[in-house]
Amino acid sequence: MTTLILYNGPIYTLDPAVPVAQALAVRDGRVVALGTERQVQEMVATAGRTHELIDLAGRAVVPGLTDAHVHITWQGFTRREANLAGVATLEMALEVVAQRDTQLPQGAWLRGGGWDHVLWGGRWPTREDLDRVCPHRPVILLRKDCHSAWVNRRALELAGVGAATPDPAGGQIMRDRDGEPTGILVDTAMDLVRAVEPPPTEQDRLAALQAAFDEALSYGITSIHVPPGTDPADASTTLRDLQTMRQQGRLSVRCLAYMAQPDLDAAIALGLRSGFGDAWLRLGGLKLFADGSLGSQSAEMLRPYEGTSSTGLAMMPPEVLEATIRRANAHGISVAVHAIGDAANRKVLDAIERAIHDRQAQPEAFPAMALPNRIEHVQVLHPADIPRLGQLGIIASMQPIHCTSDITAASRLWGEERCHSAYAWRSVQAGGATLAFGSDAPVETMNPWLGIHAAVTRQRPDGTPADGWYAEQCLTVEEALRAYCYGPAVASAETALKGTLTPGKLADLVVLTGDPLQCRADELGAITAAMTLVDGQVVFERSSSGG
Repeated sequence: MTTLILYNGPIYTLDPAVPVAQALAVRDGRVVALGTERQVQEMVATAGRTHELIDLAGRAVVPGLTDAHVHITWQGFTRREANLAGVATLEMALEVVAQRDTQLPQGAWLRGGGWDHVLWGGRWPTREDLDRVCPHRPVILLRKDCHSAWVNRRALELAGVGAATPDPAGGQIMRDRDGEPTGILVDTAMDLVRAVEPPPTEQDRLAALQAAFDEALSYGITSIHVPPGTDPADASTTLRDLQTMRQQGRLSVRCLAYMAQPDLDAAIALGLRSGFGDAWLRLGGLKLFADGSLGSQSAEMLRPYEGTSSTGLAMMPPEVLEATIRRANAHGISVAVHAIGDAANRKVLDAIERAIHDRQAQPEAFPAMALPNRIEHVQVLHPADIPRLGQLGIIASMQPIHCTSDITAASRLWGEERCHSAYAWRSVQAGGATLAFGSDAPVETMNPWLGIHAAVTRQRPDGTPADGWYAEQCLTVEEALRAYCYGPAVASAETALKGTLTPGKLADLVVLTGDPLQCRADELGAITAAMTLVDGQVVFERSSSGG
């Protein structure tokens, strides 16, 4: 088989032993040589193999990036629905909805999301707002954090949701003064409408996955970790679809797929454990939800949100959370627990710590876990809890773009004292925890280079705030890259295969349009993939016109 040699550009391996190389050789899907151009060419010539050259022309190479938290099917669907991300006013959002309405056949639901009422002055939208532009078909629009849904009267009627409908456990139906639903459903209350919403077809889902894979490769993302969202059915459907794409030879991005809480009994009965699968598709662990979100004010806090008496919502009673984590770990299944508020994070830390103590007390009752436990988001911690992640060997699965997107909301709702330990990447890392960065797309952009910019500067893309938001938590460029490359490999227990570019590892790598270790910090967000290789094959190449 032909050997591919990349040369004439800095190759940042993220391997401390050889941090930078001049050339790299790939064969049979693996890195086979690394060093100076002369060393690599001599090694290839000695092996007597034909070779193909790629002149980097000074462009930088890094390991393929991993998005350690992406709702991949949802991300694909965002290209085909009413996209309200970044829409600045309520009236503009309603214009998008009205335009989408004209494109749909009679009887179809109008779906979409990405809206952020904080941009609209903080006023929650209502069913009456939607009924002004789309009264005749059901509408469901997810907030940008996917923890609230904005629906119209028609959707509420179909779901049978009215003044007499009680709030479900772990959710809230927002109501007006008369007790009537306003059209905002928080967390598990969204399931009331989802229960009557027709699901997308398999063909629609596979098309959405393909679109999302293509987008990922265009950024240099070669692996993804896929947790289910707030709809538990996402997990089994997504795993089934990923298997279909694997069987069809269409899985162009490596996937670690997580199951939802209702799947635990079946997984245990089948004897499934975290890490089952191959280098393309593996089983992660069990995704659980401890609380809601900052934007929906449902993240569970130790003390009330500023200016309110609310401490948010607990999605699971602490005793159920603890029992579920212990049961999963006892059967070789690691957990990935959504926790945003400081109270939720403490409860998860306590529960995992007790499971670890049980393992130590009765090692014969616990099979070895291939993957470590994780906390997803870790957005705000009590200072006393920061070192506990490292002490307990918990992966801090965080999304740096959340920090800069949430500056206004976090400052207003949490206040200065709590914001000092919010999105605390440097403190968490200093405490010994492994950072695994992702996007939470479609909640935020999938573009990891905007995430790297946020991690390094703690500034929005427009450069504000000028000195960075609590800049003591900034990371270096190399630390941010490691959190997108090596950290996720630790989380998936695949450091022998990926995370760095060293001989013997998978040839998943990206040629960049800029040099992240040499450019200015404010230029990081403009970097993207010029060429992406997975398994040693070029799967994306940007045209000279930038397409």
